[in-house]
Amino acid sequence: MLALQVALRYLVSKKSHAAVNVISAISVAGVAVATAAIVVVLSVFNGFTDLAASHFSVIDPDLMVTPLRGKMIADGDSLAAELRQVDGVAAATPTLTERGLLVAGDAQLGVVFKGVDATYPAVVDLSDAVVASALPSAEAFQGDSMAVAVGVANRLLLRPGSSGAELYVPKRVGRINPANPAGAFFSAPLVVDRVFQVDQMEIDADHIIVPLSVARDLLSYSSEASAIEVRAARGVDADELAGRLRDKLGDGYGVSDRQQQHAEAYRMISVEKWVTFAMLIFILIIAAFNIISTLSLMVIEKRDNMATLRFLGAPRRMVRSVFAWMGAAITLAGGLIGCALGLALAFAQQWGGFIKLGGDPSKLSVDVYPVRVAGVDIAAVLLLVAVMAALTSLVTRLFTRKIA
Repeated sequence: MLALQVALRYLVSKKSHAAVNVISAISVAGVAVATAAIVVVLSVFNGFTDLAASHFSVIDPDLMVTPLRGKMIADGDSLAAELRQVDGVAAATPTLTERGLLVAGDAQLGVVFKGVDATYPAVVDLSDAVVASALPSAEAFQGDSMAVAVGVANRLLLRPGSSGAELYVPKRVGRINPANPAGAFFSAPLVVDRVFQVDQMEIDADHIIVPLSVARDLLSYSSEASAIEVRAARGVDADELAGRLRDKLGDGYGVSDRQQQHAEAYRMISVEKWVTFAMLIFILIIAAFNIISTLSLMVIEKRDNMATLRFLGAPRRMVRSVFAWMGAAITLAGGLIGCALGLALAFAQQWGGFIKLGGDPSKLSVDVYPVRVAGVDIAAVLLLVAVMAALTSLVTRLFTRKIA
């Protein structure tokens, strides 16, 4: 390990030229800044993932059972009753989701409507998302009442207690008379009983919730359901319960947790995270290769010392190893300093929230950049730094082959 000892001695010793010290410090700082940026960016993306999950959990069930073939479960009521008997299931309810046209006065809007029955509040508690209500919770989703998202209420000028809204759905079965276009649709008059907001644009823009009986009448169904939504009992792990339900239901049904219910959104965040990670790796590579210029000055600075080592019997391989260890040490030092700096910034933001999001805070669900430090990300960064140190060492060894 003589080469490593000499390399460390050269790094900490005073140089005859002040420029060498300055350039060495700049090289370390470049690697440190790039590494800190990677740690912070990965932590911010983790925070946005958690933020998305917290919004999804407002209206999403713990688990959702859907058919793998076709759109409908033939007898949703019976399947829901069967699932309620499974150990670990607190509640299960059939739901029916489809698209339709909601008309109120002269205004109209294409909406996604979900039909639910009286057992739905036991699976999904909407109370925290309700911003205005005209009826007690116990009377929700009965008769001709409906809950509308805030975007629907604003577009159609609806408020709790508003009547005159009508939901239109194309006939699913039967003949259509071209001479009577209106006969191609079924419709149902509805009364707004509550307005909800989940701070999720795709939900708040066009979703409404109607009684299951109304949805089935409009779509000419009797006991069919597009999904069975399940709530896990207190203390029961949702992933474990999902595996138990998959074993019970067999190959004809899929069971998805909250994250899997929004796989596209999570995939988008994940892709953005790792694409940004890849871009920052290129910045780190550029910073790491700036070390080569520092080492070239080191070779000139220590040429007489290297000649002394050669006269003392040190082989050329050992002399080259000195500079290779120096390159690796500079990279590792910068990487470790940057990792510590990145962690300090991430934890400070996580606990103090000193960096704010732009925009009107009253219109934002969160007004600071969300941050969460993940151990797997830090491990990935440290592995990356180690790889960069090894590559820098290899390139330095090749670079000094004809010099030292």
